[in-house]
Amino acid sequence: MFRILFYLVVVFLLGLGFAWLAERPGDLVVTFAGYRYEVSLMVAAVAIVAIVAAVMILWWLIRSIWTSPYAVARYFRVRRRDRGYQALSTGMIAAGAGDGGLARRMSQQAAKLISSDQEPLIHLLDAQAALLDGDRQAARDKFTAMLDDPEMRLLGLRGLYLEAERMGEREVARHYAERAVEDAPQLDWAVNATLDGKTAEGDWDGALALLGSRKPSGKDARESVTDRRAVLLTAKALEVLDADPQAARTAAMEAHKLRPDFVPAAVTAARALFRQNELRKGSKVLETVWKKEPHPEIAEAYIHARPGDSTQDRLARAKKLQSLKRNNVESALIVGRAALDAGEFKLARESCEAAARLGPRESVYLLMADIEEAETGDQGRVRQWLAKALRAPRDPAWVADGYVADRWAPISPVTGKLDAFEWRMPMERLAQVVEGDEDFSPAPAIAAPEGAEEAREPDETAPDPVVIEAEPVEAEKPKDAKPEEKAADTQARSQKPAPQAKPVPVNGLKTDPSSKDEPVKPPLPDDPGVDPDDKNGSTQSPFRLF
Repeated sequence: MFRILFYLVVVFLLGLGFAWLAERPGDLVVTFAGYRYEVSLMVAAVAIVAIVAAVMILWWLIRSIWTSPYAVARYFRVRRRDRGYQALSTGMIAAGAGDGGLARRMSQQAAKLISSDQEPLIHLLDAQAALLDGDRQAARDKFTAMLDDPEMRLLGLRGLYLEAERMGEREVARHYAERAVEDAPQLDWAVNATLDGKTAEGDWDGALALLGSRKPSGKDARESVTDRRAVLLTAKALEVLDADPQAARTAAMEAHKLRPDFVPAAVTAARALFRQNELRKGSKVLETVWKKEPHPEIAEAYIHARPGDSTQDRLARAKKLQSLKRNNVESALIVGRAALDAGEFKLARESCEAAARLGPRESVYLLMADIEEAETGDQGRVRQWLAKALRAPRDPAWVADGYVADRWAPISPVTGKLDAFEWRMPMERLAQVVEGDEDFSPAPAIAAPEGAEEAREPDETAPDPVVIEAEPVEAEKPKDAKPEEKAADTQARSQKPAPQAKPVPVNGLKTDPSSKDEPVKPPLPDDPGVDPDDKNGSTQSPFRLF
């Protein structure tokens, strides 16, 4: 754009100059070699401009001829480079699509057209092609060769880390991750792998130092770092709680400030404060978390803050927790347990019934069974509550990767992942009934109502249901019949076959007419599976390719 404007300005100035000369006539006289040349001023100006233009054109021709070999070589070099980058791009796309053959061909073509020293991506394409071809050793050699190149060092470490993870070499993978963290602390995969290794060894200080070296940019990344730091501080506090309560208190209180609703941090901080005889401050921490998230561990720590308290003191503290969070299952349960320990069965029963209305679950009915056994000793009612507990939903627990634990832990025992445990209801286990392996254990007895003599137990020896056949109804003989007539009638009835009657279904079971002794039980419905003759595909797959 500026060049065009410059040319326009030059042309304008030339036109303006020629117009100025045309308005001012004059002559130009030149004497050369005894000759005298006289021309007008306009002609002289045109001649001078023509000579300058000719000189410039001549110089351009000479320069073009002189530099033509270099220009031709540069043209072919640029064309070769463009073809190489096109092959490299096609190979990377083929590697991403999983086409190993095309990726290998494009890698070889790109290596011929472009120098690998000038373009390091050729090494990556070669390694990806080797992985797609199944040549793992060649790929590892390529990644190892990348370690010598400063630009490809992190890429090589990443490739070697993934290969070590694939082969199950956790120590080797961790070694490569630690080397990557030294060069680039911002790499998430390297930090996470190194962090998992340190937490598996219990090196909480090293894990905290590694996490502190990170500088997250986004809001989600900052929250993730904060949550993991709170978990590490809690784990450190739990480890030194018995040996150094002061250090445990410092770490747990910092974790509580980072995550105010994190139950393990609050419980650990409160226990450390209780050991230092700071009962009021520790109780305040637990009360604050209880208002946000009622948890049985908080209640347990709060009630047993002083080991020497009586059962009435513990009941009073349980009532105080209930006043902070009313209409809550945990509040009702903790009061029920404390009342049971104190011998106040009426209050315990009322609290347990309130918990059953708010959220019926296993612990509610188990507590009711304990109350029933302690107060009345009625084993029938106890078994009734136990039977309800078996069918009730399970209580929430600490769950990580399908593993249910009684206590919180900083890492998962299955995968070793940090901050994997969460407080939720475990997955219900569905019982599978296998044909021929039914459970014939007796059902629990049901308590008899008032006025009944005793509870009825299920009869294990009861015979199988039988078919009741209809008997023909004979006319009743008069009472004054003679003995001879009675004897003849009896003999006729014994010789005359009884008419066949349709079997009557008993207990909902259909019977076979050909059999009079035993009924035929309906077979269990089998899995219908897929009809091989059904060509319309009545059972469709839940997955779709497109």
